Amino acid sequence: MKFKLLLFVALFTISLNAQNISSEIVYLKSLKAPKILIDEASRSYKVTVTSPYNLTAEDVIQKSKDDFKKDVANHDNVVKNSETEFQQKLKDYDKEVVDSKEKFAQESAEFKKLTLFERLTMTEQGKNPRMYTPTKPVYYKPQPPVYREPNLNEYIIVNNSVLSTQINIKGFNKESNYVDINVDIKDVKFQDNAGQSFANQPTKLVVKVNGVEKINKTFFQDFEMISSSPTNNINKPLEEKNHLNKVIAFLNTYLDDNFAFQTLNTAVSIKSVKNKGKYDDLEKADIYITTNIKKMQPDNPAINAAATAGLQKGIDIWLSTLTKVEYKNTKADLNSKIAKFIYFNLINLNLAMNKKTEAEKYLNELQENLVDIKLSYEDEVELKNIESRIYTVK
Repeated sequence: MKFKLLLFVALFTISLNAQNISSEIVYLKSLKAPKILIDEASRSYKVTVTSPYNLTAEDVIQKSKDDFKKDVANHDNVVKNSETEFQQKLKDYDKEVVDSKEKFAQESAEFKKLTLFERLTMTEQGKNPRMYTPTKPVYYKPQPPVYREPNLNEYIIVNNSVLSTQINIKGFNKESNYVDINVDIKDVKFQDNAGQSFANQPTKLVVKVNGVEKINKTFFQDFEMISSSPTNNINKPLEEKNHLNKVIAFLNTYLDDNFAFQTLNTAVSIKSVKNKGKYDDLEKADIYITTNIKKMQPDNPAINAAATAGLQKGIDIWLSTLTKVEYKNTKADLNSKIAKFIYFNLINLNLAMNKKTEAEKYLNELQENLVDIKLSYEDEVELKNIESRIYTVK
C-alpha cells in the first residue's frame, strides 16, 4: 500500500512538472532592400544585349532538311560500309571458333592427365574444360533515312532583341536609360573531363546609373558540370539552350539583388508551451507573436507598424520570463527547458526579421547558459544552423 502511494505521488509530481512544448511554422513577410538604392522617380532602365544568337525557326527547319538530303545521298555509302564491317566480323568470328576449339582440345588433354580425384574435384568446382562457342554475328542492313521535323523546343530561337526583353528589374520600367544595362554573352564551350560534360559561357555585365558605372563583372567563366555523360552523348543544342536560360535567370536575380526591393516570405519556427494556468503568459506571448507575424505587410506601413508593436508585446513577455528562470531547478515551472525554447524563438524571429545583431545577442546569452541547458540532437542541429547563419559573413 505504501509502495502504491509513493508511486502515485511520483507520477503526480511528474505530471505537474511536465511541459508540453510544441512547435509551429509561421511565415514572415519582410522587405529586402537592394544593395544600390535608386530614387523611386528614377527607377527606369534599358537593356542592350550582344550575343552570337540570331536563329529563326525557318533556319532550324531548313538545316534539318539539308541534313536529311545529305543522309539520303550518303545512304549507299553507309550500307557499303556496314557490309564491309560485317564481313570483317565474320572473319573475326571464324578465327574465334578455331581458337576456341584449339583451347578446348589443349585443356581437355591436360585434364585427362589428372587423377580421377583431381578431375572430380575440378568438375565440382566448375573448373573442368568447357567448349566456348562464340555468337555468330547477324547482319542488319541500315534503314533508309526518314525525315523528321525538328523539335524547335530544343533550339535557341532568339536574337539580341528577344534576349534584352528577358532581362528585367522588379519594380522598374523601361521608359528611360537611367539604369543602363549592357550584357555581352559569348558562345557556350563544351569540354570533356573524366567522362563528364562541362560547359562555360563567359557573360559580361556592365551597369551604369545616371552615367556612373556601378557594376562591371564577368560571370560563367569557369567550366561547370552539365552532364554525367561525355559531350558526344549529349544533345548539345538542348544543353546550350538550358545553359543560356540559366545565364538569363542568374542575371535577373543578380540585378534584383542590387537594385530591387523584394518581398521575402521567411519560415519561422516558433515554440510554445501548453499547460493551463501555469504558462498563461507564455501562451499569450505565443498568440501575440504568431498572430502578428501573419499580419506583417511590408508594403503597408500602417499595418506593419501595428503588427510590429504586437510582436514587441510577445517579445517583452519572453524577456520578462527569462528573468524568472531557475536554471538549476529542473522541477521549477520556469526551468531551463522554458529558457531554451524562448532563446530559440528570439534568435529565429530576429534572424527572420534580418536583425542579425539582436539574434547574435540572444545566441550569446543562450551559449552562456548552456551549462545548465540540456540540448537534444535536434536542438544541436538547429543551434549549428543558427551559428552558421549568424557568423557567416556575406
